[in-house]
Amino acid sequence: MGDSYEIIVCDFLDYLRSEKGLSPNTIEAYERDLRLFATYLTDSNKGSFLDASGESVYGFLNRLQEKKYATSSICRTLVAIKVFFRFLKKEGMVAVDLGNYFETPKLWQLIPEVMTIDEIDRLLDQPKSDDFVGARDKAVLELLYATGMRVSELCSLTINDLNENFVKVRGKGRKERLIPVGKKASDAIDHYLVHFRGKAENTDPLFISQKRKPIHRISVWSRIRIYAQSAEITKPISPHTLRHSFATHLLENGADLRLIQEMLGHEDIGTTDRYTHLANSRVKASFKAFHPRY
Repeated sequence: MGDSYEIIVCDFLDYLRSEKGLSPNTIEAYERDLRLFATYLTDSNKGSFLDASGESVYGFLNRLQEKKYATSSICRTLVAIKVFFRFLKKEGMVAVDLGNYFETPKLWQLIPEVMTIDEIDRLLDQPKSDDFVGARDKAVLELLYATGMRVSELCSLTINDLNENFVKVRGKGRKERLIPVGKKASDAIDHYLVHFRGKAENTDPLFISQKRKPIHRISVWSRIRIYAQSAEITKPISPHTLRHSFATHLLENGADLRLIQEMLGHEDIGTTDRYTHLANSRVKASFKAFHPRY
C-alpha cells in the first residue's frame, strides 16, 4: 500500500487518540476498516485514499455486503470512512469531504440481536464453578450482564475497583463511573477470588488467564461463544450482546433512560435512546405473536 498510506493512517490514528479520546479498541477497529478499504482501492485499480470517490465507497460497501459481512460491521466501516475523510479535508489533503455524501447510519440500527431472559439464564448457567476457568468465567458473565460494561472495561478492572456494592469502571477517554453490582454477580466474583484467584494485590488485574496474565477481550469473546453453543443459543452472541441485553431489559422493566445512560457511560442521551427503538420493536413482535386478533 505504500509509505504514503502508512503516514496518512498513522496521522489519523494519532488524531483519534489525541483529539477524540477514542478507546484503543475503537481505534483498532477503524484501522482494520481503513486497511480493507485501501486493499479494495488497490485491487480495483482506483488509486489511493486521495483519489477515492463516492462511487469507490459505494463499491467497497457493496463488496462487504457480497462477502456477507454483518450489517453492524458495514455500518461501523461507513462511520470510520466518514470520520477519516472529515480528517483528510480538515488537514487539506482532499478538496471534498466524501463523508458528506453518505448518511450516518441510525444508531439503533447498529444494535445486534438482544437475548431473552431465558437465553441469559441458560448462558449464565453454563460455566461450572468447580475449577479456576469455570469460576472465573461465571464471574465474568455475571458481571457483564449485571453492569452492562464493555468487555475492554472488564478486562482492565483491578481487584481494588470492586467492593461489595459497586464496581469502578474506566470508560472511553479514561472517564470513571460507578455501577451497582447485584448479589449474583458479587457472589460469583467472591467465589472466584476466595477459592481460585490465589494470592493477589489490590492493584492486580481482577480477571486473569491460567498463565496469570490479564484476561484478553478476544478470550472473553471466545469463551462466551463456547457457552452460547452449549446452551443451544443459535443467534450470534458476543460480550457486547450482554451489554445491549442489560440496557434493553432494564428499559423494558421501567428503568429511567438517564440512569441507563449513566451506567453505560454514554455522553449523549441520544446514544442511549436507541434502546427505546429496540424495546418498541420487541413489544411489537410480542404483540404480533400473542395478540389473538392480529
